[in-house]
Amino acid sequence: MAALTAAVAAAFTSLHLSRPLNRTTHLHFRTLITCSLSTSSKPDPVTNSATEEDGQLYIPWIVNGNSAFMNKPPPSNLLMESTGKKSTKKMKEKKIVKARADVEVNSKMKLSKAARRYYNENYRDQPQRLAKVLACAGVASRRSCEELIFEGKVTVNGSVCNTPQTKVDPGRDVVYVNGSRLPKKLPPKVYLALNKPKGYICSSGEKETKSVLSLFSDFMERWDRKNDGISKPRLFTVGRLDVNTTGLIIVTNDGEFAHKLSHPSFNLSKEYIVTIDGEVNKRHLLKVSEGTIIEGVQCTPDVVELLPKQPDISRPRLRIVVHEGRHHEVREIVKHAGLQVYTLKRVRIGGFRLPSDLGIGKHAELTQGNLRALGWKA
Repeated sequence: MAALTAAVAAAFTSLHLSRPLNRTTHLHFRTLITCSLSTSSKPDPVTNSATEEDGQLYIPWIVNGNSAFMNKPPPSNLLMESTGKKSTKKMKEKKIVKARADVEVNSKMKLSKAARRYYNENYRDQPQRLAKVLACAGVASRRSCEELIFEGKVTVNGSVCNTPQTKVDPGRDVVYVNGSRLPKKLPPKVYLALNKPKGYICSSGEKETKSVLSLFSDFMERWDRKNDGISKPRLFTVGRLDVNTTGLIIVTNDGEFAHKLSHPSFNLSKEYIVTIDGEVNKRHLLKVSEGTIIEGVQCTPDVVELLPKQPDISRPRLRIVVHEGRHHEVREIVKHAGLQVYTLKRVRIGGFRLPSDLGIGKHAELTQGNLRALGWKA
């Protein structure tokens, strides 16, 4: 032990300080120093010049119980500690701890009543009528859901509910239908455009084999893969096209959207291309322009135009634009003029036109721009 102490003392007496020694601790130096390996002789000018040119600073430390001067740069942790800098890793850890503490403080922070009211009114889903919630969850149509409620097959928070107008929040309230729990998260709103083929009806009945909804089987299969844990949307058509009419029809699960677009008071224009079986003269065009009475209401088309003949189409075609949307409106107007409809196709609703590349029986999802063209702000 005495020999070790003497060696350390001899090493300290041989140090040549480049600057005054600052305050030290009992564990390590906090100031970098240059060292000379000779104790009695003059420093080697070659070695000193190389040290000055390289600018290298060396620090002595004890390794395996022996006093030693390492002829290489000190470790990075000693270099940081000697210059008063903290380790980057430790600084990152402290930042993470501080960020977590801030999150905990913010989560525990109590918002004012006005802030909570603003959030509930603008961002949080408001409670809805029980029948509407069941229909949106894909249980059945709204009318069928009301029948289930009247029959006592629906419970809310453990109690049987017989009132379809009861306001419920699926995220908070526990709703059971025929013993099955209603999912907390309702499916998102879906807006689709379908190029309806001939021979299909616009009905959502389960017994209808030729319903347009049967054309969305691939969409439902993709839904299960993309939206795991979310119930399938219950789709229905916006308005109807008869079995022999083809063209554009909107399919959705948004009841409010469907009501506004299909109701006559919304005054949404719809464009049809009518192929006539027979000749069309000026008298027919004037008669079509006058319109006719349907369901006790005078229905007059907005636009009536005889389209130019095309080489591949021998029969004359009319372009008719209406906004009422009454049952069989276009067919009744043409029939009243003494003409016979050969084919009828809807090509436009509002500002949205049937895409030319959308094949018969195919569908496409509507974008926000398409919805705005329909006059709807989602």
